[in-house]
Amino acid sequence: MIPELGLAALWLAAALAALQLLAGFVGTRSGNAAFAALARPAATLQAFLCIIAFCALLYVFAVTDLSVQLVATNSHSLKPMIFKLSGAWGNHEGSMLLWVTVMAMAGGLIALIERRLPEKTMMATLCAQAFVALGFYAFLLLSSNPFERLAEVPPEGNGLNPLLQDIGLAFHPPTLYIGYVGLSVAFSFAVAALLTRNVTPDFARVMRPWVLGAWIFLTVGITAGSYWAYYELGWGGWWFWDPVENASLMPWLAATALLHSASVLAARDALRTWTIMLGVIAFSMSMLGTFLVRSGILTSVHAFAVDPERGSFILALLTLYIGGALVLFALRANTIAEGERFAVMSREGALVVNNVGLTAILGVVLLGTLYPLLTEAFDVRVSVGPPYFNPVSAIFFLPMLLVLMVGPLLRWKRDDFTRVRKPVAIALAVTIVIIIRAVFWDGIGLLPLLGLGLAAGVAIASLAPLQGRSLRRTPLAIWGMCIAHFGIAVALFGMAADTAFQKERLVAVSVGDTVEVGAWTGRLDSVNAVAGPNWTAMQANMHLSYDGGPELEAHPQSRNFWAPVMETSEVALLTRWNGQLYVAVGSQGEDGRWQLRLWWKPFVTFIWYGGLLIALGGVLSLIGRVRSDLRRRRGEADDSEEIADAAPEPEPEAQPA
Repeated sequence: MIPELGLAALWLAAALAALQLLAGFVGTRSGNAAFAALARPAATLQAFLCIIAFCALLYVFAVTDLSVQLVATNSHSLKPMIFKLSGAWGNHEGSMLLWVTVMAMAGGLIALIERRLPEKTMMATLCAQAFVALGFYAFLLLSSNPFERLAEVPPEGNGLNPLLQDIGLAFHPPTLYIGYVGLSVAFSFAVAALLTRNVTPDFARVMRPWVLGAWIFLTVGITAGSYWAYYELGWGGWWFWDPVENASLMPWLAATALLHSASVLAARDALRTWTIMLGVIAFSMSMLGTFLVRSGILTSVHAFAVDPERGSFILALLTLYIGGALVLFALRANTIAEGERFAVMSREGALVVNNVGLTAILGVVLLGTLYPLLTEAFDVRVSVGPPYFNPVSAIFFLPMLLVLMVGPLLRWKRDDFTRVRKPVAIALAVTIVIIIRAVFWDGIGLLPLLGLGLAAGVAIASLAPLQGRSLRRTPLAIWGMCIAHFGIAVALFGMAADTAFQKERLVAVSVGDTVEVGAWTGRLDSVNAVAGPNWTAMQANMHLSYDGGPELEAHPQSRNFWAPVMETSEVALLTRWNGQLYVAVGSQGEDGRWQLRLWWKPFVTFIWYGGLLIALGGVLSLIGRVRSDLRRRRGEADDSEEIADAAPEPEPEAQPA
């Protein structure tokens, strides 16, 4: 009964999406006002029905209803409850239902609270959102029904992929999906602005919080996914340029560029065309990622499906949505006014350089991701990995960091570099000193060397906008910008330090033997068999000490799951302020010795601290923008937008017009 309830809710939601599409179209064409008024309630009720459908899916997974094919294929009665629930979206059909639910909730929230746009543009936005949603409803109901019943109920389920039986599954996909689908809102706004020719600063102020919200969730999702892969896969890496990793990075790059462009449009009425174009590109990258994960054209531990027919369906949606939006852009771009002009030496100029760099890196990642797929079509297999991505991306990323030291200090429209040369000179001096010092460290490569120096310079420059301000009166948007930029410096430092100073040992040891890696000394005390709810493991029990300090325990495991059958590595992590010891145990050799792999990874945790700081900066900026908008709606005097967008040490001519 519950599966049928969920399926019925989905069909009703799809019908409401069709009604929303028609009502939004009527509203855009200024037709029947009474019919157009149905668009908002249709979107809100649609969200409610999708939540019912998703809750129904959670229920059948929680009770392990094996009459539902999705549960029988991806769950097991002996799994812990947290993995039963998170397993609801750890598969193709369930993850698509999560996608559709988030999209419906976003559309319902727009319809419920958004009142700042002209009604015609608002109707066009709801129309575009419904048009996108209808395609995904069709995909879900016609080819990926999550509630499909089995004719014969099996005695037990197949179980969930052991690599997904981790707490990371509870956080990584939902946050990433909210970010992916949140960009559909930016897409709908961009299409609506083109249809109604309403590309204005007010439009950008409406669009910006939605983009910022999606960007925050993308940042958290990528950060969580990086750490999950780092400790779960057992190879000690935090990023491998896997095609599906790239599929999450590309929307983030586009969303970051869109966020900066929308800020320029909101504050200075410039970059109108670029803002619309980036709104289309950002969602295009989300759609492309969805296609890569579900088409079966690549092999990855992240991929959900290997069904070419489903991939063709998504490819058709990708062509329809993105191709249609690009055609609309080509037809209407010449109707978008140019906007305000600005000098190269200005905050707008710095943001343009930032956007060019982000777009170039997006192109580098896109080419490296798709090139192997293209060559494989001609029976030529190539592998594109860090040797390509790292240096080629650095060509654009390193200059961006230099601009990042200057840009936030500049005024809008026009500025003189001499005004900001002192803080910039300090940041550059620190960068140069760190690089010169690092040259004398043995074995450090060029990119880690530059990364360490630029991380220090960006960290100092990120705090410069706070100089001369009252910290208590500084708007949250300024705090958010500074913290996010400081987070970039922290993450960059972690990446560079891990690459430059990492120590690795692969050894075969007997019980009682000792091993050293970096400043750590460890002893293998015993290896015992242990059992979990749906696995057994050989657990190595070790005592390790750092630089002669107190001994700490570590218990890495080699696990064997039986539903489904798979062997995984559960690593042991010993974290200090200056790094992390990473220990993995392998199999026992014929001579009775056990394989151990140990990494000492200095400051590696700063990578994820930096990611969280970037997201925190986004949260503070979002709160500041929302508070500013609420005050403006109430008619209260509020200049936080101007203050937040002004350069430090403001003078009258530096304030936005």
